[in-house]
Parts: sequence; C-alpha cells; structure tokens
Amino acid sequence: MTNHQIIVPLDVPDLGSAIALVDKLPQVTFWKVGLELFTSTGPTILEILKSRQKRIFLDLKFHDIPNTVAGACRAAASYGVDLLTIHSTNGKDALKAATEAVQVGAEKAGTKPPKLIAITLLTSISTRQLAFELKIPIELPEFALQMALLAQESGLDGAVCSPQEVGQLRESCGNDFLLVCPGVRPTWAEKGDQKRSLTPSQAIKAGADYLVIGRPITAAPQPELAWQKITEELNETYNPTGNEFPVS
Repeated sequence: MTNHQIIVPLDVPDLGSAIALVDKLPQVTFWKVGLELFTSTGPTILEILKSRQKRIFLDLKFHDIPNTVAGACRAAASYGVDLLTIHSTNGKDALKAATEAVQVGAEKAGTKPPKLIAITLLTSISTRQLAFELKIPIELPEFALQMALLAQESGLDGAVCSPQEVGQLRESCGNDFLLVCPGVRPTWAEKGDQKRSLTPSQAIKAGADYLVIGRPITAAPQPELAWQKITEELNETYNPTGNEFPVS
C-alpha cells in the first residue's frame, strides 16, 4: 500500500475552497474533481492541479446517448487527466464510442489518454433501493458484476465499485482491470450516505487498486492529521517493515 493509492475528493463549491484544501494537504498526490467543482470552475482547477504535479480523477460520470458521450469524453481527454468516469448503464454502444473518443481527444491534444472507468452502481444505492425504487430484479452484487463485465467487454480500463463488491469483481475481471473504491470509511469515521462501505484495510485486502476517501479527511477538524492517521494505519497493515512499496 502506498499513499499514491488514496484519492481525496475536492468536494467543495468553488475555486478558492479547492485551492485552500490542496494547500492544507500538500502530501496528497491524487485528487478527485467531481460535478460540483467542475461546474463551478471549469478546467481551471485541472490546470492548477497539473501545475502542482498532482494526478487527477475527473469524476463526471457521463451518461447520455453514444454521440454525446463520445463528444464529452473526447473533450475531457484533452485535459490530460488520469482517470475519467462514465456510467456502465450507458450500454455497449456508448461505452465503445467513449473508449475510441478518449484516444482521439488525447492524441489531438498531445496528452496521454486517461484511464476510462465505468460506474457500476452508485455507493449510495442500497439493495432495497435497487429492487424497490429502480425495479432491477437481480441481486446487487450480481448487478455490479454485470456492469463491470460489460465495461470490460467494451474496452474500458476499469470500474468504480463499492468495497463490498470489489472482491468478486477482482476475481471475475482479473488483475489488469482497474478497480476504484469510493465509500471507504475508517472505523473511527461516520459512514454518512455511504450504504456499502468497508475500512481502507478491508478494501485493499479485497482487491481495490485505489481508495477514494473524502469526508473522513476533508471534514475532519484537522484534515492533515486525519490523512496521516489513515496512511499510517494502512502502511502499518501492509508494510510493517517500513520498506517502500512500488506505486500501483
């Protein structure tokens, strides 16, 4: 386990708040920019993060018809971000169009294409909601697996899933399929609206490549101490000798 495998969300409303949080946590190397901040700032926040040599998870969760999704992915790929999300429920045509579009967009901009990863099911959705609100007549773990397999068959690089599904997805999709887990909560943190969470150690043991850990760090009275506590717990669990692990 390395600190580079923890992604911290910039879930703040404006550019000033984002810069203040980045300044407060200089040791964080991988930041997530989601809908709220990107809608507020546009690509300006991406430019600032790149100028500081930070890695970027652009989590916009595209969901639309194939032509529109492809256009959005082509544009997003030009920003030079590291990860980009799209809903697997777009269907195979849109997923394939998106995979081609990120290559075209990155090549045109002269940047490395982002890893395109699929949202299997939002971590705020419970088994009961899947069945009774969304009317999907299969078990939640099976649905998440089918969405991940659809993404893999369509040429995507990986998937976003809750920690509770990551073990099954790792076994079915293999080691080369990138798995990113939000909804990760240390034992001492509130779960909030995350319905299917595990601790950081449990998620890594289950097969996650990256952990998205937000409010336990960013909403803590002292975010830098919360970050330090999480990384120390993980490094003690997976690297008790203190030797440096390679970056995933």
